[in-house]
Amino acid sequence: MKILFVGDIFGRSGRRAVEECLPSILEEHQVDFCVANGENAAAGKGLTPDIAEQLFSLGIDVITGGNHIWHHKEIIPLLETETRILRPINFPEAVPGKGWGLYKSTRTGDLVGVISAMGRIFLRELDNPFHVIEKILPVIQQKTPIILVDFHAEATSEKVAMGWFLDGKVSACIGTHTHIPTADEKILPQGTAYLTDSGMTGPYDSVIGVRKEIILEMFLTQMPVRHEVASGDTQFHSVLIEVDNKTGKATGIFRIRRDLKD
Repeated sequence: MKILFVGDIFGRSGRRAVEECLPSILEEHQVDFCVANGENAAAGKGLTPDIAEQLFSLGIDVITGGNHIWHHKEIIPLLETETRILRPINFPEAVPGKGWGLYKSTRTGDLVGVISAMGRIFLRELDNPFHVIEKILPVIQQKTPIILVDFHAEATSEKVAMGWFLDGKVSACIGTHTHIPTADEKILPQGTAYLTDSGMTGPYDSVIGVRKEIILEMFLTQMPVRHEVASGDTQFHSVLIEVDNKTGKATGIFRIRRDLKD
C-alpha cells in the first residue's frame, strides 16, 4: 500500500499547490490513501468547512490538525460529525472532535488507522502524547496493522523520541508544525517510517508562511504584529510511504516536492 502525507497546507497558496499538484502525484505514484495536515489551510491559521470540502474533493482522505485547528469557530460543529477531520488526540476528551480514526482505502479496501497528536515542548501543556497514543494503539491494532501518526510538535527532540517510541508499533510517524522540511527520512529498525518534519505546502518566500517583513519587524522591535500570509515561491511538500499490507511495516519512504510558478 502507498500512503501519501502532505505537509502543513498554509493559506491560499498552499491550497493552490494542492489543487495543481496533488491529483497528478496521486496518479503518477498510484497512491492508495492520502492524509494531509490542514490546520493552517484557512488564511494561515485554522480550517473552515468550505476549505475542508475543497481538500477532500482534490483527493485527500483525512485531514489532521494541530494547535490552530479551532481558530475558525465554524469548524467546531463539523469536528463533531466529520470523522475525516482529526484534532490532536491528547486534548481533553470533552473537546470537540476525535484524535484518531479508521478509514478504508477506496483503492485497496484495506483499513488505515490515522492518529493526530501534538507535542508539549514549547506548546500547550496537554496530556502526555506518548501515554495517550500508547493507550489507543491496541484498539486500532485489533482492526488493522496499517497506522500513520501525524505528530504535530515544535521540538525536534520530542519528534525523534516519538519516532523511537513508536518503532514497530505503527507504519509511519511523520512530524509537522515547524513548516521546514527535514532530510532525515528513514525506516527505523522495527519497520516504522519516520520523518522529523514533512515541510509546508505553501509560500517559502516567507518566515514559515508569513510575510517576512512582518516577522522581521517583530524581531527587531518586539512589538506585536498582525500575521499575513506571504506570496511567491510556492512549494508542495509531501512524503510517500510504502507499507506491507499484511504486516503494517514500512518498506519505503520518499519525499516528494513540487515547485509552482507564480
